[in-house]
Amino acid sequence: MEVKSNKIADIRKFYKQKLLNLYSENEADSLLFMLFFEFTYLRKSDVILNPDQTISESELLKIHFAVKDLLNNKPIQYILGKTEFYGLTFKVNTDVLIPRPETEELVERIIKENNTDNNLRILDIGTGSGCIAISLKRYLPTAEITAIDISAGALNIAAKNAIENDVEITFRQIDFLDFFARDKLPDFDIIVSNPPYVRILEKEQIKKNVLDFEPDMALFVENDNPFIFYNAIAAFAKNHLQANGKVYCEINQYLGEETADVFQKAGFKEIVLAEDINGNERILVAGSAL
Repeated sequence: MEVKSNKIADIRKFYKQKLLNLYSENEADSLLFMLFFEFTYLRKSDVILNPDQTISESELLKIHFAVKDLLNNKPIQYILGKTEFYGLTFKVNTDVLIPRPETEELVERIIKENNTDNNLRILDIGTGSGCIAISLKRYLPTAEITAIDISAGALNIAAKNAIENDVEITFRQIDFLDFFARDKLPDFDIIVSNPPYVRILEKEQIKKNVLDFEPDMALFVENDNPFIFYNAIAAFAKNHLQANGKVYCEINQYLGEETADVFQKAGFKEIVLAEDINGNERILVAGSAL
């Protein structure tokens, strides 16, 4: 390391210059404030107002290696091992996707549309970190929620997140594309999923930090079969959705109408495509199956 001293001002200056090779000035500042808080418990105001304050050598080393990871495109959430989602804190690692703001909008819609109903039975397909299931349980406390995933690593993280957020969720390891495995599940009032939906051809639009670190199996589908999970969800919901129940899915913004068509062909009469805060069609709601 070539930091001039252990003073906050010197550390900020040195590592900001490093980060500017890959990040904007605002991003570099923000990342450093996060690292200071994580490893020294110093808040942004402390860092700004006390430039001559020193930190320990071990704290400096933690910042040093974290910056090194950032320069290798590792997402800050994986470096810290946690992230915020819908006002809650979730553990994350490379077994699970980092929760996105669009998924918060999906959760928000489910809560708003169902907050007067009691004892709902909810299924979360492809739970990952558990962010959807756990957030729903916190804000719909009478709901009985089952969360499934094919990945044992993801379920391990999700179970820890449920404990950390003091909620009870039933977690099960199931390959949802296996008809016989999924058909053993009971009926539900709400089925929700943020399945893999990014086509391989769209990889060139994906940032390097996502491609290098987030799990491919949770992101990508083959170009010639982009609706593989939606077909499975629609077929399952047709037989396992209670009367007046609803399906909520996050979808590929480029394939909204085509995804709606999957549910229409499965017999759903009421299908809504909703835009996210950026005006992209990212949420599908389907109800009233024939």
